[in-house]
Amino acid sequence: MNQIRPAAVAGAFYPGNEQVLNRDLDAMLAQARPALGPLPKALIVPHAGYIYSGPIAANAYRRLEAGRGQITRVVLLGPAHRVAVRGLALPQAQAFATPLGLINIDLAACREIEGLAQVVHSDAAHALEHSLEVQLPFLQKVLGDFKLVPLVVGDASAEEVAQVLERLWGGPETLILISSDLSHFLPYTLAQRIDHKTSDMILHLQTGITHEQACGGTPVNGLMIAAKRHGLKPELLDLRNSGDTAGSPEQVVGYASFAFVEEQHHVH
Repeated sequence: MNQIRPAAVAGAFYPGNEQVLNRDLDAMLAQARPALGPLPKALIVPHAGYIYSGPIAANAYRRLEAGRGQITRVVLLGPAHRVAVRGLALPQAQAFATPLGLINIDLAACREIEGLAQVVHSDAAHALEHSLEVQLPFLQKVLGDFKLVPLVVGDASAEEVAQVLERLWGGPETLILISSDLSHFLPYTLAQRIDHKTSDMILHLQTGITHEQACGGTPVNGLMIAAKRHGLKPELLDLRNSGDTAGSPEQVVGYASFAFVEEQHHVH
């Protein structure tokens, strides 16, 4: 068993050189909107190459800056792109590597969900998967030291995802992070129309988001269920597509970032 899952898409989706990566992350975060509002309990963030979706992701990660030292565990879910898997897959590895260093897996948290029928182990599902990996350098940059619960989501129901999130919900130390892009390879104006509809569904905590609307539709729908149960309030941070950042408008991929905050209960 390989104890460390090495970076698979460094040098492709994001810079493989530590100095260049640090510089790019600093630049994207500096250009992001100032972090207003409370620290999110959950985020939805896109996962394409940084040249395409990095600025949209940065608007979510900027919201976490105040959580450095408080958020010590990140529960990260992203869709399976490379290897088909039934359920939600944990790795056997004990750490994930990026050019910025190692992130330890929260083995105790993993044990808490291993008894669930939908949770499996698959190093193959993690080996080449970019949906989780591209989030890690951003997390390292804004949070510093934290432990990770990485789950590749394959063939599963939204309720099965919500059940896993429930087990790992925790308190202010735990961030739930869903990695998903929106529509894929549509003309610019059609993509905008579909992505606005998807965004509206998320803002109303509606399930039923398809994989055509969002590649991470399954974990997104699972978060909708859990967010409703916990009274989280969604907020749209950014909604653009690759035609707005670095791609042709003829075929675009949609990107959005959302924050979910706990409703403030004021006692008078």
